[in-house]
Amino acid sequence: MENKRICLALPSLNVGGMERVMVEIARYIRNHSDYQVTIIKLVRTEKNFYQVPEGVQLIEPDFFFNRKLRIYHSFKLLWYLIRTIRREKPQSVLSFGEMYNSFVLLSSFFTSAKYYVSDRSQPDRKWGFFHEKMRQLVYGRADGIVAQTSYSKAFFERELNHKNIRVIPNPGRDHDYQISEKKNVVLYVGRLIPNKKVDVLLDIFDRVAQPEWELWVVGDGPEREKLEQQHTGLKHPNQIKLWGARKDIENFYSQAKIFAFTSVSEGFPNVLIEAQSYAVPCISFDCVAGPSDIINDGENGYLIPLLDDKTFAERLSELMSNSSLLERMSKQSLQDSKKYKTDVVAEQFLKFITS
Repeated sequence: MENKRICLALPSLNVGGMERVMVEIARYIRNHSDYQVTIIKLVRTEKNFYQVPEGVQLIEPDFFFNRKLRIYHSFKLLWYLIRTIRREKPQSVLSFGEMYNSFVLLSSFFTSAKYYVSDRSQPDRKWGFFHEKMRQLVYGRADGIVAQTSYSKAFFERELNHKNIRVIPNPGRDHDYQISEKKNVVLYVGRLIPNKKVDVLLDIFDRVAQPEWELWVVGDGPEREKLEQQHTGLKHPNQIKLWGARKDIENFYSQAKIFAFTSVSEGFPNVLIEAQSYAVPCISFDCVAGPSDIINDGENGYLIPLLDDKTFAERLSELMSNSSLLERMSKQSLQDSKKYKTDVVAEQFLKFITS
């Protein structure tokens, strides 16, 4: 009789998008199927940020990884994986994390389980010779690969020639938002780091600022001091607010009318689907990868050619000026966000790894 168990492998349960998604998948499978679920941590940590869902088993190494003894501990970790998967006897193993997926796949030589992997960053990001070579050598062992975007799928088809690749997006954060009164706010949420190009966003808004509108920037990071200096030299500094990092992020989404995103590289931009779930249409550079999977240009927002700040400014001005267009896109954004509900996305994972 087939063992009704699924193992979910990931480096840790520290704070992060990858970890949140894996915990939500574990919770869904345990509550909506007859499969038992085991989360296998690959790195021992002092504590976990995410709580393991009720009814889900957690297994972690009984040793801390020592980088000074990298080779020894790598073999020790591989043996821990093989021993654990042999003991649990799962039907399928799902692994998250490009730095560890190849390692997990090595254990497939010694077990009878089916293996599925998912890289969670920009697919063509360079991870170094060793990791890229390992991916070329062992990703063919995977019974299936989950890509977050259509760009990622095309990349893996081209680079790995794998035949079983499924696009499954990240789930958003579930809530029951009803369209309500909003403020004339253009919102950005995210880290203040170079590839997000928040300095470009400040310049764009300053160029087309309208009297009753404000730009709210929510987030923190190494670019903050530079952006604060830029802010003081703008023509409309009183209409631009740098809020820093905030825990009450839902309050910002619920008040905003437009979400503006000037990032030039992404794995999967969760902030876009979070904005849509609060009926906030998005305007974004068409960067690699993700915005083109989420934004239907002209329907629920606008996709702008990469670093075309002139067109970005024109579209932003159009949205701020045209209330009927903004209302139509707002309703469409909320409708489109339903496909990113946790249960919808987690069911896609379950079907893929058990088919």
